[in-house]
Amino acid sequence: MTTTTMSYQQMHEWMHGMREKAPVHFDRESNVYAQVFGYAEAFTALTEYKDFSSDLSDLSPEKPEFELFREGSFINLDPPVHDQLRGTVSKAFTPKVIADLEPRIATVTDELLEQAGTEFDLVEQLAYPLPVIVIAELLGIPTSDRPLFRKWADTLLSQNIAADDVVDDALVEAVLPTMHEMNEYLLDHIRSRRRNPGTDLTSHLTLVESEGRTLTDSQIVGFVGLLLIAGHITTTALLGNSAILLDERPELLPELRANRELVPQAIEEFLRIRSPFPRLARKARHDLELGGVTVPAGTPLLLWIASANRDTAQFSAPDALDIHRHPNRHLAFGKGIHFCIGAPLARLEARVALNRLLDKYSGLAVAGEPQFFNPMSITSAKYLPVSGSLA
Repeated sequence: MTTTTMSYQQMHEWMHGMREKAPVHFDRESNVYAQVFGYAEAFTALTEYKDFSSDLSDLSPEKPEFELFREGSFINLDPPVHDQLRGTVSKAFTPKVIADLEPRIATVTDELLEQAGTEFDLVEQLAYPLPVIVIAELLGIPTSDRPLFRKWADTLLSQNIAADDVVDDALVEAVLPTMHEMNEYLLDHIRSRRRNPGTDLTSHLTLVESEGRTLTDSQIVGFVGLLLIAGHITTTALLGNSAILLDERPELLPELRANRELVPQAIEEFLRIRSPFPRLARKARHDLELGGVTVPAGTPLLLWIASANRDTAQFSAPDALDIHRHPNRHLAFGKGIHFCIGAPLARLEARVALNRLLDKYSGLAVAGEPQFFNPMSITSAKYLPVSGSLA
């Protein structure tokens, strides 16, 4: 069995075994030369950007569809270009913009739950449509196109291109039509907003300036695409994972219903123990040592975030769900200059949605056999049947 065919449980058992042997493994036979399993080592690779590069373009397919999407996707860029682009985008995607979305998030959640009843698929009814509607409205994109966005996300996630095996050209070719369709759709939207700007975020991105420079259409595609796809699947995964964990620990539901101040820290623990994205990648800028292992310049590193978040050196009883855990310095949203720019929005959506679920249901349990994505790509349910007892 290879790592690409593991179940969620098998993946964690494998990571635990690897972490126990050593925090860093160097494998000359693998396409991914170094795999990082320890918290301290992953934290270092995430935060020391002068030693660890996020620019993996030389390891990615040389296809126009990928090149276009990468241009504005600053998660794969290094300073100073990263800082310039993220700084410019941040002028439009401000904390106030996110905070002002709370009433709309609450309204959308209520509308979705009104249609839910007591037996429903949590993904289809809430976890998927909520973040997609919110982000699409934020970007000025028609929410009626959300089946298209889901198709894009499902295609990209199902291919598992970031796997630690040699990338199969057939897998790359399988996603090219999706990448092309997505890029063209977003470019059309951006050009329309540049001609006729409105009050949405896309319009602001076409107008915002930093040091006399404005963003190009291709730069905006990368950010808008990242926010639309990664932004919604993170919240979708988080809400589904929250329901699964509450099903495993049913005594937590009445505790959270009675004390809503616990909801934000419960969300942080859900993120830690079922991290949506199990891994991130970096590349050694120069010869260096990490976790007692010598890593040559240019070596790619696969950082197992899901493993780091269960490292006994950082967390007590790391395999136990503890909504009172404090501090909880998990790495689910990354760390350092590449800390997820959409994390505040994901947290806000999860807080509002979980509180609304607590308002409506005194009990909520998984009531069937869920279906999941490949856990090596994302820890998220595709289908999650639940049964709720009305409060």
